[in-house]
Amino acid sequence: MRLNRRQGLVALSLLAAARLRAAPEDEALRTPDGLVLLMRHALAPGGGDPPGMRLDDCSSQRNLSDEGRAQARRIGEALRARQLPVGALWHSQWCRTRETAELLGLATPQPEPLFNSFFEDPQLEQGFVDVARRRLAAWRGPGALLVVTHQVNITALSGVFPASGEIVLMRFEPAPRVLGRLQL
Repeated sequence: MRLNRRQGLVALSLLAAARLRAAPEDEALRTPDGLVLLMRHALAPGGGDPPGMRLDDCSSQRNLSDEGRAQARRIGEALRARQLPVGALWHSQWCRTRETAELLGLATPQPEPLFNSFFEDPQLEQGFVDVARRRLAAWRGPGALLVVTHQVNITALSGVFPASGEIVLMRFEPAPRVLGRLQL
């Protein structure tokens, strides 16, 4: 099919407009103060943890695979390429979230027990949501707050069921809202 000059100009204009329009995720990343990134830990095959799991013993837990470690490094590189300032990096006390946070290489990881998984005790969900929302709403920066946690925690806060390594971008003031999702 051959386009005439007018059709060609219209097609080029539409293409240019589509490229200029920023994705919601990109727009959110441009104003990082007060931005919260909820990241599910990188790939750790399986689900839940083995019976007898202990927080102080990584060998008793489900851990990152080699692919998960590479994924975490790749995500850190992608966020650095976007020049996202990370003001704080929190993680749950599980080894897979700590290792993910360390491999991102974005800020000094800090354990935050509030974001421990409640997968084994779903009755804890509402209490978690109430406290976590208040804590996250208090974040003002500078920079974004990156929290490496678990699927159940992210779903409870956002309604999103994230893939391993996926990031849900949110703001919690004036009310919790999802701004976008990143799979890097």
